[in-house]
Amino acid sequence: MLIFGPDAKSLVVTVLLIVVPVVVFCTNVTKNLLHGLSAYNAGYIILTVVILFTILVLVFLFLTSARDPGIVPRNLHPPEEDIYESSAASLEGGRQTPTPRLPRTKDVLVNGKLVKVKYCETCMLYRPPRCSHCSVCDNCVERFDHHCPWVGQCIGLRNYRYFFLFVSSSALLCIFVFAMSAVNIKLLMDDYGTVWKAMKESPVSVILMGYCFFFLWFVGGLTCFHLYLISRNQTTYENFRYGARNGPNVYDRGCLLNFIEVFCTGMKPSRNDFRAHVQALAPMPSMRVAREVNIEDSDGFRRVKVEDNMDMENDLSKISERRNVEATDSIRF
Repeated sequence: MLIFGPDAKSLVVTVLLIVVPVVVFCTNVTKNLLHGLSAYNAGYIILTVVILFTILVLVFLFLTSARDPGIVPRNLHPPEEDIYESSAASLEGGRQTPTPRLPRTKDVLVNGKLVKVKYCETCMLYRPPRCSHCSVCDNCVERFDHHCPWVGQCIGLRNYRYFFLFVSSSALLCIFVFAMSAVNIKLLMDDYGTVWKAMKESPVSVILMGYCFFFLWFVGGLTCFHLYLISRNQTTYENFRYGARNGPNVYDRGCLLNFIEVFCTGMKPSRNDFRAHVQALAPMPSMRVAREVNIEDSDGFRRVKVEDNMDMENDLSKISERRNVEATDSIRF
């Protein structure tokens, strides 16, 4: 099952940014490398490595973008067991009326320590630890790292390792193309004598070196940053939101175990059955909402009364009973 994000069109741009420079390298730079490095067929080895490396990068990109990142299914209704009653009493002789409310947070135990989890009003559930709601995908995602526009998908529990492999392999591909383009310039220098003449002879090599150098700052920096995050068992979201705090990280198990957790643990199955038929939503039960109304008694004095609104617009019998009770109250006064 292929699960793409809402901005999957940006994936086309990412693929073009990878494929186009590689095609230019294979059709221009490798021509000179095939002749200049004819010993041991080094030019053909370079060409094969570039093609295989590009395929590997595209595979990691596809696995990152087309996989469920760890979407938590939404609840059809709020969790009833967490509803508690608050008193809403009238000014004179009122009675308590149950009002549905949900605590904003609750405590759960993680590795022997209490962690607060928030209630998501959109998904109508208490988020699991390390889960956050993505404003782009409009879903709660387990172990939410960030939403990456370059892959058009959230990065979470089920695709984080592929995202890291995509970024790190892209950095290695940039380094390899940059190095081989520099080797091509060196071979041309041996033939033409100066760097300037070699650059004029192969401007494509110069453009590729600049292109790879620019993107290496991006993908190389991301690789180093995520190596740091993995060593601490921390997500990008947690680092930017809680990085300034000096509190202990309850998920940190040590550098080695943190890397094992990311790369060597089994992939958890998806929480969603995307092939299931969509079922009609059951109507939500009517909720009691207390509201105050001003009524005037027989002596002309105004008093406040708490009235229950229980969705009785179509229930004529209950409305009739309500009017009889009010009439009896006015006679007593």
